[in-house]
Amino acid sequence: MSLETDDVKRIAHLARLAIEEEDIPGYAYNLTNILDLVEQMNTVDTDNVSPMAHPMDAHQRLRPDEVTESNQREHFQQNAPLVEAGLFLVPKVLE
Repeated sequence: MSLETDDVKRIAHLARLAIEEEDIPGYAYNLTNILDLVEQMNTVDTDNVSPMAHPMDAHQRLRPDEVTESNQREHFQQNAPLVEAGLFLVPKVLE
């Protein structure tokens, strides 16, 4: 796929980018190379490749899911201006 100067100008307008007129051929060349690489990558057969979360097939070490802090709701709500049934009351924002 080859991009023309009009294509680069339209892309720059959509992206709200100001580019100099003399830079447009370089942008067209670079964007064309990028799109060609994407086309080349789309032709690769990946039917028998299983998806991986990490290229080294590494696993995240996780800590045990245990409660480490006590419930301090009453302590935190002591400074609140309005509390009802264990909930913070806030002013109505929408009518």
